[in-house]
Amino acid sequence: MQPNKHLLLFLFVLLCGIATLSAQEDPIKPLPIKAIKDTIYAPLLPANILSSSTKTDSVETDTVTKKQPLLLDKIKYKAKDYVKLSQKDNKIYLYDEAEIYYQDTELKAGVIVMDYVKNEVYAGRMKDSLGNYSQLPFFKQGEQEVRPDSIRFNFDTQKALIWNSRTEQEAGLGQLGSDAMKVYAEKTKKENDSVYFLNEGKLTTSNDTVNPDYYIRVRKAKFVPKKKIIAGYSNMYIMDVPTPIALPFAYFPLTTGRVAGILFPTFGNDPRRGYFIQNGGYYLPISDYVDLSITGDYYTNGSYGLQGRSIYSKRYKFNGNVNISYENLVTSQKGFDDYSRTSNYNIRISHSQDPKASPNSRFSASVNLGSSQYYSNSLNQFNRNNSQTNTFASSISYSKTFPEYPSVNTSLTLSHTQNNRSEERTINMSLPTFQASMERIYPFVKRDAVKKGVFENINFQYDVNAQNSITTTEENFFKSGMFDDARIGARHRIPVATNFKLAKYLSVSLNGNYEDVWTMETIRRRYDAEIEEVVTDTISGFDRFNRYSFGTSIGTTVYGTWNRGEDKKIQALRHVMRPSISYSYTPSFEQFYDSYIDEDGDEVEYTPYETSLYGRPSLNKGSSLSFSLQNSLEAKVRDKDSTATEPKKVKILSNLSFNASYNLEADSLKLSPISMSGATEIIKNVPINFAATFDPYAIDNSGRRINTLNIKNGGGIARLTSARVNTSFSLNSEMFQKGGAKENTDEEKQSNFSDNPFAMDDVRGEQSRFDRGRTNERESNKDDEQQLYNNKLPWDARFTYVASYNNSNRQSEITNHSLMFSGNIQLTPKWEVGFNSGYDLKNKGFADTRFAFKRDLGSFRLSFDWTPFGRYERWYFFIGIKSSILSDIKWENRSQR
Repeated sequence: MQPNKHLLLFLFVLLCGIATLSAQEDPIKPLPIKAIKDTIYAPLLPANILSSSTKTDSVETDTVTKKQPLLLDKIKYKAKDYVKLSQKDNKIYLYDEAEIYYQDTELKAGVIVMDYVKNEVYAGRMKDSLGNYSQLPFFKQGEQEVRPDSIRFNFDTQKALIWNSRTEQEAGLGQLGSDAMKVYAEKTKKENDSVYFLNEGKLTTSNDTVNPDYYIRVRKAKFVPKKKIIAGYSNMYIMDVPTPIALPFAYFPLTTGRVAGILFPTFGNDPRRGYFIQNGGYYLPISDYVDLSITGDYYTNGSYGLQGRSIYSKRYKFNGNVNISYENLVTSQKGFDDYSRTSNYNIRISHSQDPKASPNSRFSASVNLGSSQYYSNSLNQFNRNNSQTNTFASSISYSKTFPEYPSVNTSLTLSHTQNNRSEERTINMSLPTFQASMERIYPFVKRDAVKKGVFENINFQYDVNAQNSITTTEENFFKSGMFDDARIGARHRIPVATNFKLAKYLSVSLNGNYEDVWTMETIRRRYDAEIEEVVTDTISGFDRFNRYSFGTSIGTTVYGTWNRGEDKKIQALRHVMRPSISYSYTPSFEQFYDSYIDEDGDEVEYTPYETSLYGRPSLNKGSSLSFSLQNSLEAKVRDKDSTATEPKKVKILSNLSFNASYNLEADSLKLSPISMSGATEIIKNVPINFAATFDPYAIDNSGRRINTLNIKNGGGIARLTSARVNTSFSLNSEMFQKGGAKENTDEEKQSNFSDNPFAMDDVRGEQSRFDRGRTNERESNKDDEQQLYNNKLPWDARFTYVASYNNSNRQSEITNHSLMFSGNIQLTPKWEVGFNSGYDLKNKGFADTRFAFKRDLGSFRLSFDWTPFGRYERWYFFIGIKSSILSDIKWENRSQR
């Protein structure tokens, strides 16, 4: 078949035209991958890239099928504007929102050019008519992500050249955000999946990676994702200004989770102990369940400290921690008069068991013991928040329940209490205490039946308590002498009770109690005529005594309501009274008493069981009546909201109680003092608690009670002998805003500064309530950070008022009258001031006062803690990077005390 001459001529002219257009300037310019410093450009795009595919003569088309590259068979690609496959150039051109997916590699960019013969890809940004760049490349391989300006990548060798790359690496606990390391480099060479080489890089934890407030400039570095960055000469820049903080080489760990490593110390100077380092050491993750950190302090005058801390946890089983600290403190220098050497230690253990681990048994521990002056004398900054700790307390317990009927609960407890302020520094321990109790049994009725009447409600229980009690001093602690005064004993108890209704409105209860007390030690007294003294001999060995008592009580509830009408502001008053009277009887247990003849020939009675842990048997018969009256008063008040359908309930008196007793066996002073206690919240959000004691008897000139009623002695019905009132309330700026304050949670009502009047949060600790509450807001709207609060400064405050009065001997003395206050004020979105103080209204003086100033510097945190006067007068300054990754980059200084 002869070819058509006209068709051949047309094809010749068309090819000449295409050649001419190719020789001219390309109307579609190639897009540079990087505006200034890029040296790699995307290959030139064909002139007819936007036109339809060129038609060719079927005769000229090669009918031999070519083998396509393996890459082209498996790759997936797309673009918003166009996709052009050029068999002549062996390239694929993708433009506008271009995407390529191949195995575990993902690439997105404005422009992508792929050479499917070399298996290379080029990606770059798009540039609009105004010169603005958009659609920066996004490169992801496996879990690694890079956001460069341009990239050249080879699928075969897995190597790449990247310009102006930006990546974010998890570190520490593996949380992205402020604790993630942002890595930027002008030029990056990807050697393989795990190694990158950086040139002119920047490392920062700032959220703003374009204009970070600080960064560490590295000239050359080796970057292993999720593991480390090893760099040559590096120095810090703040606001693009170089600082003298520099290192000849640097190592930045980027590992997630727990990894062994050095804990960087804190440096400083103390005029009494010289230069020092604190909290430097080593961290070791022993296993997936437990770790260990060992740190130490050292001072050039010879003082030192050691700390060991271990945290362990097993999911659905248990968790806890162990802290052991020791300090050897040297004051001054040898040869000087003020030279001294002391040692302090502290042991803290905490263990808790998951309830799901064992439903019928549980082990827990909370231990805090050590030198009484450990916190107050400690030089470590981490301990200063506990300097006001007055008591150490510990408890280790194991409990087990036997659920079969009747169920039995058992526990074994080791306890310890230590008073750090007393002169004797007494330590009380129980090593151990065993307790067991059986559930209540109703012998005259089936287990699940309804119980009515006297007999069906008869019930009894059984419990036992046994312990080894030790009382010693800090000097004898952990020495053999601590067991000299140990006492061992046990008590078995069987309470029996029943209750029933009388005359429909009266509740009557009957009860009895039997106790059997065991002891391993008794005493014997005798008068020794030779030394003319009473000698007390201690007799070791088992002995026991028993005691029992009976009682009954009757009570009822009386309601009284006064309706004033719905048109009144106070529509109704409701008064509830719960009067009760009870009687108790205890016989005399004179059979457990002995006697001796003193120097005057008189017989003196005593009990050999005076050292019993559970008291002694009573020699005198007991028979007394007790009276109790509980009151509550509330009102229905018309709601100010006109749309409300129900009135508000206001508690005028949430409680007002009176208690007294009358001893039927006493020859005189039969009436006991009358105790009163109550609580009210008549002022909204201001609970007021009060208590008082009244004595119906008069006193003589020496202050002793006499058997004469006070009213017959020229006084009132009863004397006020003591009284106490206290209140604690919080205020904040929201309460004074228009419309009132909303209901706040406990966390919002007070900040960290107010949680404990004597232990404000560490100046390097977590963010305060204001910081936490506004973090998201500041991140979402950066313009708000520059706003000033003007006259709407957010603040909160907490007040505690205590007053006590004593008049037991007509002294009419105010024993305590103080006001404690603490709070915060937010001067700007980034400035916060916290305070904590108190004023003794009786002695006219301030309590320990502390101010804490905090400044949010973006990536940095600045704090200044100041105690201007008092026993712990001191100051402390800190500035450092917030992120835990670079938390060792800091500067701190403190006062010389």
